[in-house]
Amino acid sequence: MTQGSTEPLPKSQSGRTVMEVCVDAARQAGAMVGSRFLTEKEINLKGRSDIVTDVDLASEKLILGILTSEFPQFSILAEESKPVTNDSEYTWVVDPIDGTRNYAEGIPHFCLVIALAKGSEMVVGVTFDPLKDEMFTAEQGKGAFLNGERITVSQRQEVPESILGFDLGYVDEKAGLALDMVRSLWPNILGMRLMGSSALGLAYAACGRLDIYFHNQLSPWDIASGLVLVREAGGNVVDKQGEAANLFTPSIIASSPRLIDRFLRATDSLEWRK
Repeated sequence: MTQGSTEPLPKSQSGRTVMEVCVDAARQAGAMVGSRFLTEKEINLKGRSDIVTDVDLASEKLILGILTSEFPQFSILAEESKPVTNDSEYTWVVDPIDGTRNYAEGIPHFCLVIALAKGSEMVVGVTFDPLKDEMFTAEQGKGAFLNGERITVSQRQEVPESILGFDLGYVDEKAGLALDMVRSLWPNILGMRLMGSSALGLAYAACGRLDIYFHNQLSPWDIASGLVLVREAGGNVVDKQGEAANLFTPSIIASSPRLIDRFLRATDSLEWRK
């Protein structure tokens, strides 16, 4: 577990904890997102290969409605809305559907992200997979959990023993360098998975389903819950140089401290790391 501030988090307008509000919002939005999974959707292009559906927008509206009614003083950073800056040290970070391309194509691998930052530090993270009914939760200093059961990062010791999960983002040149790095590790690795959801990739690293997860190009809502999940599960999230990642770190590596060290050694001379 990380050693953060021991100051208790504020209670909501109705007297609930931050975690209780996050889980409630995730479940309500998750039920709606799940019910729309195999239905026809309105899809719009935000950028090259980057899409948004009408369900993303509805999910975000539902989540933000709950969060702002319970904590009206907090700032907001959400994928599909303009940032809201209030006079508070706390900021909600929300991704209404992480893995929208999977969701739109009928691939059952996506999730919802609700997280809370105190200043630049992530203090609460919730990642919810509504189809599998898997709720990953973590609060700074209190451990990480999957459906209430404590989770830990992988205990594997070396890169060749590991399953590597990754995603590439939308930056072509950097994505090519990331693929070169993956090719340099193959076949001296147990396996690899291209995830399509960075938040689930980080959650899977937190519970040991993936031994290592890296991403080539992230936005804050992609990484928000994963930062606290992985660290509270005994691991770490670092940038390409091995320095601690934060909400605005573009490219990350997540695993146990030992495997991160071994991964950095194995890829030290490669262009992606520069």
